[in-house]
Amino acid sequence: METAFNTRDPVYLQVVRLFKERIVTGRLAAGEAIPSRREIASLLKMNPNTAQRAYKEMEEQGLIVTEGNSPSRITKDEDVLRSIRSELLGEAVRTFIGSIRNMRVPLQEIVELVREEYESDADSRERTGGGGDA
Repeated sequence: METAFNTRDPVYLQVVRLFKERIVTGRLAAGEAIPSRREIASLLKMNPNTAQRAYKEMEEQGLIVTEGNSPSRITKDEDVLRSIRSELLGEAVRTFIGSIRNMRVPLQEIVELVREEYESDADSRERTGGGGDA
């Protein structure tokens, strides 16, 4: 597990986002055990206190569950999992819209361009064996 942290956002929040992205893309499954705080600090080359803060934040958001001395696990709560997907999708759409808003492109044209690109990407993935999952 590697990632490049940016310098503008707190690292612990970037770790939370990394976990959210991995859940949404299926690289982490509901109920799956995750590395310990110490292990994640080592894997991501960061301060163990930062890892602790990230895990605390994920627990507060309901993203992970830790019971006793058992390893922390990704939540199985479907509402939380749907919320994570919705949050990341919303962020992506807002970023996209923000980048094109001044171009004053009609909505229908944007929708058609997105559809074409999405289908082209899916076709490309199928041809290269990368799968066509969204």
